[in-house]
Amino acid sequence: MGGVNNYLKKHTEALVKDVGIEAACKLTGKSKATLGRYYSDADEHADRFMPVDAVAALEAAASYPHVTSALAELRGATLSQDGSLRNAKGGVNSDVVTLSQRFAMLMAEYNQAIADGVISINEAKRLLAETVEMQKILIEIKLHLENEAS
Repeated sequence: MGGVNNYLKKHTEALVKDVGIEAACKLTGKSKATLGRYYSDADEHADRFMPVDAVAALEAAASYPHVTSALAELRGATLSQDGSLRNAKGGVNSDVVTLSQRFAMLMAEYNQAIADGVISINEAKRLLAETVEMQKILIEIKLHLENEAS
């Protein structure tokens, strides 16, 4: 299975697990087996993907838009959620300080991860989480700069 397909299937699985399999079945009207096929990496399910209406229903109930975010990332785009802005009342200066702190945390995680020469799955997840947090801060900086420029 190709890298893009595998990437989408992993995010589909994360979405279903975020909502919970039972709730996902109720929200989509699909069985557990059908939902499982959407994120299965078995060759016989390589061409099966969750329909967009099912993704929308699940993402409305999820804590994060896993599949939408994955699609955006594949196109080189990023998403921002208005409710997730932590530092909206601050300014560019406080955002830059926060970004610097997050970058230091990312570098510390990276340094620890490569100590043995291999980045494990758990280490990669921690690095990804720090990267996502930095991405949110960069969006805040962008919003502040756009406000100042207008």
